[in-house]
Amino acid sequence: MRKFLVVLDDSHECLNAMRFAALRAAHTGGGVEVLAVIPPDEFNHWIGVGNVMREEARERIHAHFEVFAKWMRDKQHVDPELVIREGQAVDEIIQQIADDSEIGVLVLGAGTTNKGPGPLVTQLTKSAGSLPIPITIVPGDLNKEKLEAIT
Repeated sequence: MRKFLVVLDDSHECLNAMRFAALRAAHTGGGVEVLAVIPPDEFNHWIGVGNVMREEARERIHAHFEVFAKWMRDKQHVDPELVIREGQAVDEIIQQIADDSEIGVLVLGAGTTNKGPGPLVTQLTKSAGSLPIPITIVPGDLNKEKLEAIT
């Protein structure tokens, strides 16, 4: 089964990327894999404190994921998978694509501020030519109706 890989983070544009991935998966019989990346610099404390912080980060990710997962299951009949990795976001995205041969498309949300599309879009489009799968970039200010119409 072809899966759409989407990155879970705290950005506003993440919402449209999630919606797009779920809608495309529902319309094509595919799946959704949600990747959350915990940056390593969050745990540069004593070992015990770092372990507690790591566990708290995982709990936040699971809670955040469940909001999207419930919508995907209830509205789109897609049961997403959650993958949590630790490291630099771009490196971990590329490694996840390499590790899971069922991933067919990377879906990213583009930011809407005057600062540009966001660090993931900026960095990953630079290496798009060497990725083994296409990248779909979803505009962050696309409304729900328009998203539904194009998927």
